[in-house]
Amino acid sequence: MNHNRSFIYMDNAATTWPKPPSVIEAMERCMLESAANPGRGSHTMAVKASRVLFETRKRLSKLFHIANPNDIAFTLNTTHALNLAIQGLLKPGDHVIATSLEHNSTRRPLEALKRTIGIEVTYITTDAKGVLDLKQVEDAINERTKLVTAVHSSNLLGTILPVAELGEIARRRRIRLLIDAAQTAGVLPIDVTAMGIDLLAFPGHKGLLGPQGTGGLYINPEIELEPLLFGGTGSKSEEIGQPKIRPDRYEAGTQNTVGLAGLAEGVRFVLNETVETIHAKEKALTYELMEGLQQIPGLSILGPDVGQERTAIVSFLLEGVDPSEIAFLLDQQFGIAVRSGFHCTPLGHQTAGSYETGAVRLSPGYFTEKSEIESVIEAVKEINVTLTARA
Repeated sequence: MNHNRSFIYMDNAATTWPKPPSVIEAMERCMLESAANPGRGSHTMAVKASRVLFETRKRLSKLFHIANPNDIAFTLNTTHALNLAIQGLLKPGDHVIATSLEHNSTRRPLEALKRTIGIEVTYITTDAKGVLDLKQVEDAINERTKLVTAVHSSNLLGTILPVAELGEIARRRRIRLLIDAAQTAGVLPIDVTAMGIDLLAFPGHKGLLGPQGTGGLYINPEIELEPLLFGGTGSKSEEIGQPKIRPDRYEAGTQNTVGLAGLAEGVRFVLNETVETIHAKEKALTYELMEGLQQIPGLSILGPDVGQERTAIVSFLLEGVDPSEIAFLLDQQFGIAVRSGFHCTPLGHQTAGSYETGAVRLSPGYFTEKSEIESVIEAVKEINVTLTARA
């Protein structure tokens, strides 16, 4: 893909960019032809809008191996999906097991429920590279354990957690498994049945290559969540309570039809390319980036070593240098967009030993070019030389 741009985008872990041109075309077409309220009318344009939503559910179901597309509730993003899952499932006195790699989108709802309704949360600490001890998870389960929740891949370390093994434990112990797929949806194979995932929270704007303001939550048909929002659904309008039927129960209000049209096209792109192809390319770029950065004196990379499985996330520290200064120089002097700071995962930084400083995060994507990786390595080298000389 010809980017036609004068800068290098290395912040795909936050939002992927650029998007396939077909995603933009699908959104424009939807705005022109089918941007009425889905499920709120029987006229031609409203029916077209409803078809946009159903087609998006069908494609997501194919990607995640979900039997019934109506078990997917659309949300604004992964954060919204995680809140729906956590607040909709847990009751006073329930016990939850989470990991020390969780994003604040999981941690904060859990901590809020600790304060408000008295749930109990056990955080299983991984090692500094993000390796999870499954025995610790199993040992933490008690008679009140309702949920195990885990990020599929750390947005700081790139570590991939053993979801299928967690699913096996959860099934055997008759508890539910919630997975945060913010960094893996569209990048790693996900089969909710084979992996034992009861609740899958995913974004539309990252690996699925759709626009911001899109995402969803897969809800196992055996699970009945309390809705996060109440309101109009276009169905059972004569009833005072929220309807029981899916997905209406969890989708009060007008949906982002135009955005979901873009998401449908992003998912189509992923299905055609295959997640295996996407991951293989991103992994190769990531290893090349790591190998180059490792040659820089005083630079340390967080997470798994080169050659070990990981997502396309490379977080690093330069000894004695504030990560925010590195990010500023990369942006202002070299035109390279990165992310510095705590990445909304203070637990992850505590685990990695970078809590005092934060880190610089580089995240190539499927459309990143080899020449851009080389340019990033050279830019970090030059910054290191400059800052070293200044010191």
